[in-house]
Amino acid sequence: MRIAFLGTPAFAVPSLDALAGAGHEVVAVVAQPDRPAGRGQKLREPATKAWGRARGVPVLQPLKIRDGSLAAALGALAPDLLVVVAYGRILGEDLLGLAPQGAVNVHASLLPRYRGAAPIQWAVAEGEPETGVTLMQMDAGLDTGDILLQRALLIGGDDSGALSVRLAALGGEALVLGLQLLEAGQIIPVRQDHARATLAPVLTKEDGRLDFRLPASRLAARVLGFRPWPGAFTTLSGRALKVHSAVATPGAGLDPGVARATAEGLLVGCGGGTALLLREVQVEGKRRVPASEFLKGHPLPEGAVLGA
Repeated sequence: MRIAFLGTPAFAVPSLDALAGAGHEVVAVVAQPDRPAGRGQKLREPATKAWGRARGVPVLQPLKIRDGSLAAALGALAPDLLVVVAYGRILGEDLLGLAPQGAVNVHASLLPRYRGAAPIQWAVAEGEPETGVTLMQMDAGLDTGDILLQRALLIGGDDSGALSVRLAALGGEALVLGLQLLEAGQIIPVRQDHARATLAPVLTKEDGRLDFRLPASRLAARVLGFRPWPGAFTTLSGRALKVHSAVATPGAGLDPGVARATAEGLLVGCGGGTALLLREVQVEGKRRVPASEFLKGHPLPEGAVLGA
């Protein structure tokens, strides 16, 4: 098939590779504009743009997609299908109805759970045992279209960064299989059960703040879910303390937020009589270190409370 591909980050690249490897013709790559990144805030091109440049595929980076210009540009290329993978913008009716086969989306969750911009992070942060990818026929809603194909995988102990890599590869496999079945007329779209929908909104820095009134198991899941960004953090003696690694432990008789130094790390009381063992931390302005090493240079004051 002739495919117009809309996607921006590295997560989308395995789907491009899979399409090309299966013999589909990618007639254009549509990505968001280059953005400032890193300490120097230099413009950085999206991963999908780099993929297109390396292969001589036309790359479009419109600032606006609702003024008709993108639909006109893609329409001139006569694609059979639009494929959307982490593009980052909601398509209008002019794009959804542009190609004879419509538009399909590779979404990184088992819809209808975790609709929205950050499904990988929220699935981990909520302690889900498994997640997966959904190939969906797109409509005008937010991840509300009919399901064409789903593939699941166990999350295990992955953080959101590692899980993203696995899901990206699975998404490419599911996309190619789904298109093969579509062309053969062997897929029956299934309507989503909207009553079971959950949302995965855009992450903010504040989402990473640890609330020690919650059970330790939930906080440990959030440390994994929000790594690498926005990162889990709290405060100690008025200074920001990033938490890079932590595990839930049985209760230690500590009230929520009250901290105790142990040989294994920094133990913090949590809700429900549980405790969270911080194993790797980073005080603002310093490098990340094992919590036991941090405690050698930062002895805990009596009755120290994190997040106070």
